[in-house]
Amino acid sequence: MNTELKNVVKATDKDAQYDTSAKRLLGQKSILAHILVKAVDEFKGMNPKDVVNCIEGTPHISTIPVEPGLTNAAHEKNGDRLVGFNTENEDINEGLVRFDIVFYVRMKDGLSQIIINVEAQKDEPTGYEILNRAVFYVSRLISSQKERDFENSSYDDIKRVYSIWVCMNMNESSMSHVHLTKEDLIGSYEWKGNLDLLNIIMIGLAKNLPEHDETYELHRLLGALLSKELTIDEKLNIIGNEYDIPIEENFRKDVSVMCNLSQGIKEDGIAIGEARKEEKIILNMHNNGFTAEQIAMATDKNVEEVKAIIAGKESALA
Repeated sequence: MNTELKNVVKATDKDAQYDTSAKRLLGQKSILAHILVKAVDEFKGMNPKDVVNCIEGTPHISTIPVEPGLTNAAHEKNGDRLVGFNTENEDINEGLVRFDIVFYVRMKDGLSQIIINVEAQKDEPTGYEILNRAVFYVSRLISSQKERDFENSSYDDIKRVYSIWVCMNMNESSMSHVHLTKEDLIGSYEWKGNLDLLNIIMIGLAKNLPEHDETYELHRLLGALLSKELTIDEKLNIIGNEYDIPIEENFRKDVSVMCNLSQGIKEDGIAIGEARKEEKIILNMHNNGFTAEQIAMATDKNVEEVKAIIAGKESALA
């Protein structure tokens, strides 16, 4: 494997590890509570520390398949058929698209629940329109409730769902709520039902960290948490001191891992750039009639490496 390809593989692997660490940090209840306070009407104005207690169980991180028919798993207990989120046999479902983070949160009344999904994106995708994907995800969160959260035709038992998308490296900080509305075309009949069942929250994080004020409070927290530029101490200072979030050992470890991976990704990116620059010089010399031996003398490559680069280029053009 040539040096550039090795660097690409290393960078890709570190990107995947960075994504995993980012999801683990976003999946911390203390962070999710801050998201809920800003994104879900029910919790607005509440102290995030109080909201932490409303989050039930341990959030599922990258374990729930999105694909229809695979989101739920059924099993028997005491002769009864039980249905829950599919968190078993992950190897069988390897390669399938999964929700980043999914969890139940109990409302202030202590009775009703809503389902929350949080998705992290390094930037806005170019291969598809992100809002279309968000609509699909929130629709799956609704349809997958059948036989798990409600049975047969008990549609009044459908739980409200939120799919919250955190998109990094945007040109500006933004936040949008996409939801159902009713428009009367003829008459004004009041159809029975809940228009608030389906909710999408799109959060755009600008490349530059905003100042700490009420408007951009969540953006600053998430921006600091996911930043590839801030040091460990800078991140922990913002998260711990500005937001009074307890910094437990596991949290500190994940922040440290993210910072180290960020530095590694930068270094690999520089190495890839240098390798491509050197490859371009070698090919230019070859095209101008220099022999492999002469090129090797003028670069850090040996003759075999020079020939391999030239052969690879000519093979790609064949």
